Amino acid sequence: MKITAIRTGLLSIPLRKPFKTALRTLERQSSIVVAIDTDAGKVGWGEAPPTGAVTGESLGSIRGAIHEFIAPRLIGQEVENLEVTLDTLDRAVLKNTSAKAAVDMAIYDLFGKRFGVPVYRLLGGARTKTETDLTISVNSPDEMVADAREAVGRGFRILKIKVGREPATDIERLRKIREAVGAGVVIRVDANQGWNAREAVRIMRTLEAAHLGIELVEQPLPAHDVEGMKHVRDAIETPVLADESVFSPLDAAKIIAMKAADYLNIKLMKTGGLRGALRICALAETNNIECFMGCMIESKLSVTAAAHLACARNIITRTDLDSP
Repeated sequence: MKITAIRTGLLSIPLRKPFKTALRTLERQSSIVVAIDTDAGKVGWGEAPPTGAVTGESLGSIRGAIHEFIAPRLIGQEVENLEVTLDTLDRAVLKNTSAKAAVDMAIYDLFGKRFGVPVYRLLGGARTKTETDLTISVNSPDEMVADAREAVGRGFRILKIKVGREPATDIERLRKIREAVGAGVVIRVDANQGWNAREAVRIMRTLEAAHLGIELVEQPLPAHDVEGMKHVRDAIETPVLADESVFSPLDAAKIIAMKAADYLNIKLMKTGGLRGALRICALAETNNIECFMGCMIESKLSVTAAAHLACARNIITRTDLDSP
């Protein structure tokens, strides 16, 4: 099955509510959709949202990378030669991880279609379902309480609470949310790089002393400050999840070697697709470090690709695939 063409289109969907973190505010989900055509008549699908605050990409740069650098090198490649085809993709352009992710997942889509097997089975087939959390955007404490109650009313049993925009108010936010939802709901905290090391230690120790039952804290410090994240991890009891600090297997290896985090958050837009994510899984399996499967603000297209990986590997024990 040969690749004959790579097409792109624009997807833009209004969000039910604005998505707010310490890094950005979004009111629409916009992404580049990729369709890879083959001489067998089958089409592989992929998607890449621009996340300038994390990956540095825009709609224009994603589309440009695909058409200018990636497509000319992939047209004529055999889908069955998966390793060679993915090597060609990886060498086509430096970085541009979201653009690569969209094409990577479309190639895996074709690979599964070629052999008539779902991708999650091709990659390991560990399970057939996974449970996601739901993200509560950072707002005033009362608005976040209302959003948390609504989420629990819809059946969500795990909440990821965005903080970090106003550190002085974060403790109040989390206290009020725990009081509102009760002890039976799992609460995760995501600072999106919004704290410094001193703030992170102070806030997390206060939450621990209040017995709020926080499952973990995600990316408390700026992505580059891996030493600071190790300091925070050593100073608190709550497990630390590395997110923006982990793009590549080399990033994962550094965090593992430094013992800077308890968990690794895998996102296809950071890893350049499923193959990069699988390499991080292999490192995590070797070192017995559990992984999350996360997402950006993506549609069900690329989140489905992430769900296939989450169901493929036992080392992925938690999922944050709530954007659809």
